[in-house]
Amino acid sequence: MNDRPVAEEVASASVRRRRRIPLVWFVPIVSAIIAAWLAWSTYAKRGPTITISFQSAEGLQAGQSHLKFKDVDMGTVSNITVAPDLSKVNVTIETKRQADPLLTDKTVFWVVRPGLFAGRISGLDTLLSGPYIQMLPSTEPGEPKREFVGREDPPVLVTNEPGRTFLLRANRIGAVSPGSPIFFRDVDVGTVLGYDIGDMAENVTIHAFVRKPFDSYIRDDTHFWNASGLSINLGASGVSVQVESLKAVLLGGIAFDTPPAAKSEPVARTDTVFALYASREEADAMGFGHIIYLKSTFPGSVGGLSVGAPVTLHGLKIGQVTSVGLKYRAETDEIVAPVEYRIEPGRIADVAAAEKLPRGTIAEQMVKRGLRATLQASNLLTGQKLVALDFYPDAPPETLRKEGDLYIMPTRRAGGFDTIEQSATDLLNKFNQIDFAKISDSVAGLTVGLNKIVNGPQITKALTSLDATLTSVQELTRRLDSNLTPALKNLPEVTKQLQETLVKANRMLGSVTEGYGDNSKFLREIDMLLPQLTDAVRSIRVLSDLLQRHPEALIRGRTNKGTE
Repeated sequence: MNDRPVAEEVASASVRRRRRIPLVWFVPIVSAIIAAWLAWSTYAKRGPTITISFQSAEGLQAGQSHLKFKDVDMGTVSNITVAPDLSKVNVTIETKRQADPLLTDKTVFWVVRPGLFAGRISGLDTLLSGPYIQMLPSTEPGEPKREFVGREDPPVLVTNEPGRTFLLRANRIGAVSPGSPIFFRDVDVGTVLGYDIGDMAENVTIHAFVRKPFDSYIRDDTHFWNASGLSINLGASGVSVQVESLKAVLLGGIAFDTPPAAKSEPVARTDTVFALYASREEADAMGFGHIIYLKSTFPGSVGGLSVGAPVTLHGLKIGQVTSVGLKYRAETDEIVAPVEYRIEPGRIADVAAAEKLPRGTIAEQMVKRGLRATLQASNLLTGQKLVALDFYPDAPPETLRKEGDLYIMPTRRAGGFDTIEQSATDLLNKFNQIDFAKISDSVAGLTVGLNKIVNGPQITKALTSLDATLTSVQELTRRLDSNLTPALKNLPEVTKQLQETLVKANRMLGSVTEGYGDNSKFLREIDMLLPQLTDAVRSIRVLSDLLQRHPEALIRGRTNKGTE
């Protein structure tokens, strides 16, 4: 049925050998591929090499220290060398590619080490990993740069929290540092971001950040003051301690407040410049607006008077001392201690109308009425003093002079304890002027002279003569006693006779008084005789006058021809 031969139906088979790669080459090939990929990846991520110079490389180590920005690793320190002039160290850093656009001439570098910031410990991770280099690129475009000079202090920080930054000018920052809190009515409302050192020769500019909504409480007349540390006052109620917060004591702090009169003003703009006062008392003093600066030269010592001492009127504070120093006065050839101080008339109630007058007008009138400045002791224990202004109607007339921007206030020596102290000082000075050595020499000479006189021959001779005189007196006394004894025996009889004589004399005086006394008959007759004698004398005078006018009447008699 099938006519094909069997041989034709069977196919022929053949064997061929295939060439294979040995498995031993698989591992090196894979390793080479991985190495190539790693090399390409490393090269692709590698950025430029930069050099940063610092004053010291304290804590930095090659191969371990890193370059970071916002805690993102931007590179590794590859080498640390000393500059040829030995003034600094050069730190070489191999950066990553993502750091390339950030390396401009406006980028800032500094070394991060452990420290306190904003109430917490910053750089805590450096306790384990060691210090690292922090970079802060600028948001403004700049020129690419590969060599930089690192900063020793961190720059002014920035924050993304809503709020505004204000500038505070101060002569010194004290305990305030980056991270110090800012308080408003004892509430933590902000942070000190840092300070500028460009104008360090004159002042320091502090960057103060205040969070929303508290930044809306700051007006153009808001007052900032240093709230660091403790304020201890010794008053009539005892010792009072004022502290803004424990946080301000540890980290330093700043506080602010706005006077009630300034709350209607518009909100202050960002970067508005304010003065930072040393204390709240000084800030409150500047809130009174109108200020008068005075100077006085007090007689005697000004020991115990210091800058910041109060100036009082009727015992209440109206200002404070701003300067105490020494000055040579050429016109009198002496060294004096002028005291400069300021007063705030706004502390006196209902003085607003007076403040509208020209500056110094009211003070001039007060000086004419006896206003004088005196030094008085404010604390008897510490010896501190204050400047007291008061009225003395009996003070000599004075006028208010002006030297530059300062008014010269007349002075007067104070009374009370100061007068006692001055009197005691004068007494001690006079006591110290006594030459005790000379007095001692005089006493010694006097003692020698007395010794010579006492032990001399004159005293011996005088004593001998005195002894002989006493002997003679004793002999005379014996003789008198012997001679007077008979007379003394008759003395009672003589006394009796004298008594009888006195009795008789009294009787005789009684008889005289009875016969010729006030109520005697003799006196009554005398009283009657005196009028008659008066009439007789008057008749004789009339007769004498008649004979003088009419001598012929002595012969003819009286004619009775009218009145004679």
